[in-house]
Formats: sequence, structure tokens, C-alpha cells
Amino acid sequence: MDNYVDERDYKLLESDKYTFFVLSRIMGGKCDLLLTDHERLIVCFSCKPYPVWIWTADGANEDVMEQAYQLAKKHSLLDGKHSFNLKYDLARYFINRAATDNLKLSISKNCCAYDCQKLVKPTVLADGSIHRLGSEDIDELVDFLDSLHKEIGIDQTDRRNYRLQAEAFINVGNTYFWKDKNGNSVASCKFTPNGNMASINLVFTRPEFRRKHYAENLVYHVTKLVMEAGYVPMLYTDADYIASNSCYMKIGYILKGKLCTIG
Repeated sequence: MDNYVDERDYKLLESDKYTFFVLSRIMGGKCDLLLTDHERLIVCFSCKPYPVWIWTADGANEDVMEQAYQLAKKHSLLDGKHSFNLKYDLARYFINRAATDNLKLSISKNCCAYDCQKLVKPTVLADGSIHRLGSEDIDELVDFLDSLHKEIGIDQTDRRNYRLQAEAFINVGNTYFWKDKNGNSVASCKFTPNGNMASINLVFTRPEFRRKHYAENLVYHVTKLVMEAGYVPMLYTDADYIASNSCYMKIGYILKGKLCTIG
């Protein structure tokens, strides 16, 4: 296994460019662990508190799955402190294989990957408007990041690291709030380009402002900006959160793939 990626690895991910969009982005940067045979298996771990990504081709045989499991074991990733993003076949193998080592793994999240080729205007227009974040919004963005990660229960860190993230997001210039008619920042959203695609993420509505179509309208406008910039918009959702999936489908997002998180 090599500890570098090249054009062979990016070509492998073309067949799973939606479900493994994030992997194709992070494996080109600094990672705590990066292993690939450039053919059947890629293991990538950026850093805590983020999950380990493991890519295998569709229909991967048991030898490849066992190799992935042994690599995770060798590098102390099965210590109960790490989670894994992978395809369902490999997830089931990991869960069953871990049981033979008296370890318990289970699916913690089911994910859907969507893209949008034809944007549909929301049927309900929310009050207020989109706001592009500037340096004056850092403190409020830190609050959003803190609330979001506490609610979903993953990738949590401290406010110092959230501030570093917020500063980086704002410097790039692709982060937005929806401000209601009273000027309250009620929802957040950003996009991250990679190649000809851009991932819509950081979608969060403050609990007290939900069910008013703010996130739907914000994602619609951010998606429009992504399309105007020449990118194909895509996003991940929690497959078990019916409301969010319905929201995205209403404005033109189409299901393209599925994967899961185990831990």
C-alpha cells in the first residue's frame, strides 16, 4: 500500500463521485493516514474529530474487505474513538468481522448523496433574504457551528477550533446566512468547490426558527450561485431525516448514491 495518491485514485473515484465527493477532496490534502493500492482500496483519515473514509469498488470481494479491516486494526482505528464512512457491503463486513474480535460496531448514520441539474423555485417564499458572511459575522458563525455539531453529535470540537473554521470559511467567501425580516440570522449554508462540482454543506436552522422554510430558501439561493459559477451542486443528507430530504427534492435535487457511517 502506498501513502500517496495520484491520477489513478481520482479516476477510481469517478464511479462514486457523489458518495465519495468529500474523500476526493480531503485525500489531496494533509492527512494523518493515507493508504491506497491505486486499484481496489483507499483508506483516508484526515484528523480527529473527522471520520475515516474507506473506498472499495462495487462488488469488492472478501479479500479486499479483510484487507481494509486489518489496516484499520493495524493503525488503531478500531479503538472505539473513530468512525468510518463506507459502502454498505463493507459496513456489514466490518460489523460482522469486529464481532469475532469481541468488538461492537454499528451503523450510526445512513447518508444520501444528491445532485441538482435543474433548480426548482421554492413554492413557499420565506421572509427575509440571503446574506453573505463577512468578518463581522465570525462570532455568530461560531455559535452556528457549535450548535450544529452538538445537535448532530459528530465532529465536535471546542469554540477555539470553531473560530478557526469560521475564519477560514469567511475568508473563502462562500458562506451565507438567511436573515429574516427582523434581521435575525436564522439559517446557515456554504458551498465547497472541487473540480467541476461543489458540495452544499453547513445547512442548519436555529431550532426556534424552524418550519418556516428558511433553510429551503437559503439552499435554493446558494445552489443558484453555485450553478451560476459553473459548478454542479451536490449535497449529503441524513437518509433518516425525512424532512431535510424532502426539502432538497422539492427544489430539484435528485438522489445519486448512498453510504453509511459506522462506529
